Amino acid sequence: MKTVFRLSPLLTVLLLAWPSCAPLAADNLPNLGTVAESAVPQAEENRVGRDILNSLQDDGEVIDDTEVNDYLGDLGGTLVSASQNTATAFSFFVVRDNSINAFALPGGVIGVHSGLLLATQSEGELASVLAHEISHVTQRHLARMSQSNSQSQLWVLAAILAGVVAGAHSSNSDVAFGAINAGVGIGASQQLSYSRDFEREADRMGMQYLVAAGFDARSMPAFFERLQQVQRHNDNNAFGFLRTHPLTQERISESQARAQAYPPRMRQDSSDFLLLREKLRVATLPGDEALRYYHTALAAGRYLSRGAALYGLVRAQLAQGNVREAQALWPQLKAALPPHPSLALLEGELQRAAGNPVAAASTLQRALELYPGRRALRLALIDTLLQDHRQAEARQAIDAALARYQDSPQLWRLAARSYGEADALRYHAALGNAFFYEQKFESARLQYQLASQALGDDFYLRSSIEARLNELTTKLKPEPGSPRR
Repeated sequence: MKTVFRLSPLLTVLLLAWPSCAPLAADNLPNLGTVAESAVPQAEENRVGRDILNSLQDDGEVIDDTEVNDYLGDLGGTLVSASQNTATAFSFFVVRDNSINAFALPGGVIGVHSGLLLATQSEGELASVLAHEISHVTQRHLARMSQSNSQSQLWVLAAILAGVVAGAHSSNSDVAFGAINAGVGIGASQQLSYSRDFEREADRMGMQYLVAAGFDARSMPAFFERLQQVQRHNDNNAFGFLRTHPLTQERISESQARAQAYPPRMRQDSSDFLLLREKLRVATLPGDEALRYYHTALAAGRYLSRGAALYGLVRAQLAQGNVREAQALWPQLKAALPPHPSLALLEGELQRAAGNPVAAASTLQRALELYPGRRALRLALIDTLLQDHRQAEARQAIDAALARYQDSPQLWRLAARSYGEADALRYHAALGNAFFYEQKFESARLQYQLASQALGDDFYLRSSIEARLNELTTKLKPEPGSPRR
C-alpha cells in the first residue's frame, strides 16, 4: 500500500524556518561554512528536535509513563556524564513502536523504540545503544555531515526531518521512524545515512562512554551480533536498527576487538531495568496478549527474572480489569522480589482499583519515606489524594514535590487539577507552567494570559506570570529574516 504523506503544520514550519533557507532555490542555499560556524547552530538544532518531539507527543507516539521515562533519563544521564559533554542538554523518551530501533534528533533528543528496549537481554545492551546515539550527538555528526556534503544537503535534511513528522500521522511506523538516522534522517528517495566512518566513530566513542559509566564493553558487540543473527532467520523488517545503522561483519569484528582491550566487568541488571521492561511490555501488547505471554513464559521458564515476570503478570491482570486475580498473585510477587518503589507503586494501584484510596495513599506515603527521590510515587500520591477529595493534603504534597521537580509538566497539571474552577488564577497559571516546561510556548502564553485576566490578589503570582509572558514574547519572536511561526 502506498503511503500518503500529509503536510503537517510542523512540516511547513521546518521547511520554512530552517536557518536562512528562504527562498529555497537550488542556487540560493545557505553556506554552512565550518562546523564551528555552521548555519545549523546548536540553538536551531535544539528547536527542531523540540518541535519534532512535541509533534510526536501530540500524536500519542511517545509513551507517557513517569517511571519508564525517569529510568531512561537516569540511564542516559549516566552515560552523558561519562561523555563529559556539557554543551548539550540531552533528553530521552520511548516511542510506542514494536520495531527494534533508536535514533537521535537534533539537539540531543534521543528516542528508543519500545521494541528495542524489550529486545535487550541486559541493561548493558540497552546502555550500549544509548551510548552509540549519544556519540552521534557529541561528535556533531549532523553538522559535520552537512559540512562535508553539497550545499543542497541542508535542504534535504530539513525536508527529511519534516517528513518524519508527517509520517508520524500515518499508521506506518516505518514512515514515521525508519527515516530517522541518528539526528540526520534517511531519505526514502535518496537513502541518506551516516558514513561508515561516522558509524565507527559512534561505536568507538560509545564504547568509551559505556565503560566509563561502569558497563561491560562487550555488551555493545554482543547486542549487534545477536540482532544480526536473528535477522538472518527472521526477515520481517522488524529490525529497523539494522537498516538505519547498517552493520557489517567487519564493523562487528572491530567492535569485538575493541571490547577485548577492556577488562571484563560483571554488572548485575538493576531491578529498575527488569521491572520497567515488563511494565513497558504490558503497555505495548494488545488486549489479553500480555496475559498469554506471561503464562507461557512462567510455565516454560523463559524470562530474565521470575520476579519480574510475576510483576508483569500482575500488571497484565490489572490492565484487563482482573483485580481479584491480580490481588491473588500479590503475595507470590512480594515473596519473589525484594522491596522496590515499583512494587509500592503497583500495590497502590491495586488498592485504588479495589476501591480503597485511603489504603493506597497510606501505602504511597510510606513508600515515599523510603524512596523520596521517586517522582512517580509523588505523582501517584497526589493523584490518589485528589481522587479521594483530600485537596488540602494534595496541595501540601504538590508543594513538597515542586521543591524537587519544579519543571515537571505532570506535576503542574496535578496542581491545576487541585484548583479547578474554584481558583481560575492558579488553575491557568499552573496549566501555563505545564505547557511552558513542555516547551509548548504558544499554549503556555494563552494560559498565562487567561490567568492574568482572572480574579485574585496574589501579587507574587501575578508578577511571576507577567515575567513569564515577557520571557515568552522573546522566545516566540521570529529570528531576523525568518517567517513568523
